[in-house]
Amino acid sequence: MIHTIGVASLVSVLSAQFIKPFVELIKSREFSLLRMLDTGGMPSSHTSMVTTLTVGVAVYRGIDSVLFGISLVFSLYFIFEATGLRQEVGNQARVLNKIIEKASKTHHIDADELRELVGHTWGEVLGGLVLGLFIAALFFC
Repeated sequence: MIHTIGVASLVSVLSAQFIKPFVELIKSREFSLLRMLDTGGMPSSHTSMVTTLTVGVAVYRGIDSVLFGISLVFSLYFIFEATGLRQEVGNQARVLNKIIEKASKTHHIDADELRELVGHTWGEVLGGLVLGLFIAALFFC
């Protein structure tokens, strides 16, 4: 049972990461396998993983179990953190990159570009939720 929940959660997170380059291809007409190793983007692999985990705990332990309650709270925190704090960090990186780009035209600035794809939008979270439920259905139904 625990092994099944762990395997299903791992399949869920890996599936989300595998899908990301193809979503990027559809959106921007560019394909990069490295998107599989990146954070942020569609679907949210964090949300997919914790959704599958929480559904697995619900199936095997029941929704009235302490373990389900802990898993649900953990999952909700994980999701809100990905859309809140991490999304804001990505927004700040975008602004700083623009400032550095403008300043480098008049001053010698040797700075690496900051990563902008850090957090998730609510649409990306919804994609992860749907994928997590789909993987859970495959494993637990």
